[in-house]
Amino acid sequence: MFPTLIGTVVIAGIVGYISEKSRFTHNGIVQSIIICIGGAFLFYFVRLMFGFGFSSPGLNAIVSSIGALIIVPTHWRK
Repeated sequence: MFPTLIGTVVIAGIVGYISEKSRFTHNGIVQSIIICIGGAFLFYFVRLMFGFGFSSPGLNAIVSSIGALIIVPTHWRK
């Protein structure tokens, strides 16, 4: 359980960094990494509590990080 959590954080950080470098988002590197890690934590704990998600934890981390990047910034922008 603990190595999965650490792996989720690492993958989410990498997704946040790559999304900022590829100009998918324009939040800033640190902000994108924080958004991705928050989304990955949320989906990780939802997976633990309710048991739904994808079969691999890595795929869960990638999808939840991209989802958080799409949802959070567009929610605050006009």
